[in-house]
Amino acid sequence: QVQLEESGGGSVQPGGSLRLSCLASDYIYRSYCMGWFRQAPGKELESVAQIDGDGRTAVVGSANGRFTISKDNFKNTLDLQMDGLNPEDSAMYYCAAARGCGRKTQCSGGTCYEIVPESDFTYWGQGTQVTAAS
Repeated sequence: QVQLEESGGGSVQPGGSLRLSCLASDYIYRSYCMGWFRQAPGKELESVAQIDGDGRTAVVGSANGRFTISKDNFKNTLDLQMDGLNPEDSAMYYCAAARGCGRKTQCSGGTCYEIVPESDFTYWGQGTQVTAAS
């Protein structure tokens, strides 16, 4: 029984691209806010991008301007297109879903975003590794 299942991770040269996909169970895909998080060794889990049921998106921090989050309604997948990858993007990437879409202000690198808090995400995938290195 699929809840959330990620795919698409791998290793690329700096400047390269990867596309992650998260296959979601139907009731999660249609009803939940969904997002991508990442965690590098020795660092805290951080939000990367989110999308709600109306298609509103938020891409957070250093990913802003390089990553794009989207949903494929034919495949029931949550996708993350990552361009211009650099070594600082290397991490385990997780797909997650939140029943509610209540947003709160969170600030990263001097910029503030209205995003669903990490604590509201109740479904998590197993993760997929992304590595950008020479």
